Amino acid sequence: MDRKQQVLNTIIESGVIAVIRADRSEELMEVAEALVQGGLVALEVTMTTPGAIDVIKAVVKEMGDKVIMGAGTVLDPETARAVILAGAEYIVTPTLNPATIEMAKRYGKVMISGAFTPTEILTAWECGSDIVKVFPATAVGPKYLKDIKGPLPHIRLSPTGGVDLSNAGEFIRCGACCIAVGGNLVPKKAIADRDWATITENARRFVEEVRKARS
Repeated sequence: MDRKQQVLNTIIESGVIAVIRADRSEELMEVAEALVQGGLVALEVTMTTPGAIDVIKAVVKEMGDKVIMGAGTVLDPETARAVILAGAEYIVTPTLNPATIEMAKRYGKVMISGAFTPTEILTAWECGSDIVKVFPATAVGPKYLKDIKGPLPHIRLSPTGGVDLSNAGEFIRCGACCIAVGGNLVPKKAIADRDWATITENARRFVEEVRKARS
């Protein structure tokens, strides 16, 4: 099994992608450690984080044996290449950009392309996205995924935006291969207060919700 397939399998088996946004890059390492303590392995640092590329390099260097590092809010192929060279194992976009998908494929990295409508979702898949990120999922809820999976059962879907503990299990039951969670998993207040225990507990609870929904 090649590395890309290993990464994809791990993301899906884990069931939760932690989307991390922080104001200071130094906080990211401690957030990452807290998430790992809670049982998460797939971490996504958004490119809106100051010094995001350096953060990715640092986390990969320090915790590369514990986590699968991804880059989110990637808007173009140039940024995709930069984060791949920094050590990102998967690329996440908020929108459908075929050139960015092509760049990830060229480097043998997992691609999670953002899309919303059925046409965009199918196009993202046909362009080579390994998982299609349904964004913003908060606008439509879990049953939208169930409706999409009707005619498009072969496409792996991951809802992003508005996923919390009250609907995480329902998204999985409605066909999500995994969920991506940001502020409801890593609250800004917990980061500001350096309350790593809360982040660890949140991680545990999301992992448990996914496990229960799958069983």
